[in-house]
Amino acid sequence: MLIGILQTGLAPDALVETSGDYPDMFARLLAGNGFTFRTYRVVENQFPASVSECDGWLITGSRHGAYEDHDWIPPLEDFIRNAYAAHVPMVGVCFGHQIIAQAMGGKVERYAGGWAVGATDYDFNGQHITLNAWHRDQVTEKPANAKLLATNEFCTNAALLYDDRMLTVQAHPEFRPEFIDGLMQTRGKGLVPDEVMSAAAKRLSDPIQDQTMAAQIAAFFKAKRQNVPA
Repeated sequence: MLIGILQTGLAPDALVETSGDYPDMFARLLAGNGFTFRTYRVVENQFPASVSECDGWLITGSRHGAYEDHDWIPPLEDFIRNAYAAHVPMVGVCFGHQIIAQAMGGKVERYAGGWAVGATDYDFNGQHITLNAWHRDQVTEKPANAKLLATNEFCTNAALLYDDRMLTVQAHPEFRPEFIDGLMQTRGKGLVPDEVMSAAAKRLSDPIQDQTMAAQIAAFFKAKRQNVPA
C-alpha cells in the first residue's frame, strides 16, 4: 500500500541528522505494516497530481498555523476535501489534524491555555494513552461530521474520525523522547514558558504508547472502505 506523505513543515536542521525529517519519522513509526511511502513537500508547493496518486495520505505536523496566510494552504484544503469525496483514506497529525478540521468546517485557534509539550495523557474512549505532544494551536470547534475519539482537560478535540475516511490526532506519535528534548533545546527556548519546559523535561523518560497509535493508524489505512465511488 502506497502512502503519500504530505509534508507541511520541516524538522530543525540541527535534529535531522539524528532523528530524520518528518517523513522519516512516520516511515519508522509505521514500519512492518507493508507500507511504502512517497513524500510531497506541500510546504514548498509540491502537490500530487490527484488524490488517486497514492492509496492513502498522511499530513504531517508543521510550525505554521492552519489559519495563516500561506499560498499552499488553500490548495491543501481543496486536496483534503477531494480525498474525502473520493473515499481515499487520510491521516492527519498535529497540524494535519488541524488543517483537516479547518478544511471540513471546523475552527482552529491559538489556544489561550498555552502549550502542550512532551508526554501527554489522553482518554481514547476510555483507554488511557500517553503520547508526545508539541502544540499551541488546537481544534476549538470540531466539524459537524467528525466523531470525537480522544480528549483530555487541556485539549478537548484530541483525536477525530470522519466516517471511515479520515483519522486525525493532535499528538505526535512519531516524535520520540529524544526529539522532544531536541525541540526544547532548539525551538522551545524563548517560545515555550519555562514551567512548561520544566514539566516536560521531568516526563522525558515516561513510557509512551506510540505503537498503540501506530497500530490504530495502520488498521485505519488497511480497512475496507464503505460506499467507495465506482
